[in-house]
Amino acid sequence: AQAFNEMDLLSADPVTVVLSEKGWIRAAKGHEVDGASLNYKAGDAFFAAVQGRSNQQAILLDSTGRSYALAAHTLPSARGQGEPATGRLNAPSGATFCGLLMGDDEQKVLLATDAGYGFVAKMADLYTKNRSGKALISIPKGGQILPPIADVNVDGALVVAISNEGRMLAFPLSELPELARGKGNRIINIPTSRLQAREEFMLTVAVVAEGQSLVIYSGKRHHNLKFSDLQHYIGERGRRGNKLPRGFQKVDRVEVA
Repeated sequence: AQAFNEMDLLSADPVTVVLSEKGWIRAAKGHEVDGASLNYKAGDAFFAAVQGRSNQQAILLDSTGRSYALAAHTLPSARGQGEPATGRLNAPSGATFCGLLMGDDEQKVLLATDAGYGFVAKMADLYTKNRSGKALISIPKGGQILPPIADVNVDGALVVAISNEGRMLAFPLSELPELARGKGNRIINIPTSRLQAREEFMLTVAVVAEGQSLVIYSGKRHHNLKFSDLQHYIGERGRRGNKLPRGFQKVDRVEVA
């Protein structure tokens, strides 16, 4: 006879887990929740929201490269302001939470640092029962963790990396290794000395599948690149990339549509 796991007995209801900038966490029933419209403590604001099921774990990433897991069904209700995740976890002193994920064990996630390195991991690799988390991402000196990209499909998709100097490089996501932990492989070339001086870094990374487009926002303007338009930026993994058009070299954010 197989022993029942507590999680097997839980109902799989849709939930939305919301994390604030200061690291307060809560869960709302359903997937029609706008995290930005919830009430926050003075000086705090919306940071991230993920959709999942009540019998899944909410995975948190911190600024030191550690991952943590909290059972979604144990999180406080989003009718209140939640509670600090640090009350349930032993994060290193000074660490801040910079990523929130939910999904099935086999779901793939792109993890990267602005030093220009990254790898693909399975959600199961991020899970830990340890309150102190587990070492997941090795951060090169001077680098910082970028928000994780969930539910990536490795087949046929492109990784698109943009540096703060307006260089963009695209290459097949399949060229990045699948690892359970580590630094990963070089995505885009950021010179070490310029990274440590914080003069140059990988500003953002995206995963674009065929049929999708990349929207680049720069000030009040935006630049829409279809999947076919990205061919101009395809190069060898770890190269410097090509300059974006004038007027779009100072990128504020990107969206995959």
